Amino acid sequence: MPLIAIVIAALAIGFEQLIQWKYGPMGIVAFVLLTVGIKANSLKISGAGAALLVLLLAQSG
Repeated sequence: MPLIAIVIAALAIGFEQLIQWKYGPMGIVAFVLLTVGIKANSLKISGAGAALLVLLLAQSG
């Protein structure tokens, strides 16, 4: 069980670093909003994070 938690944490940190590298600080803000919204079961917060990520993806594409 601890090994699975370590692997999941490493993947999350890697994904966070990838977003920060590609989309900058706003990407981190969007990712944090999405994560906090999902964990808190808040549709408004997770929706704001998801919308911000979509805007960043659309801007870079």
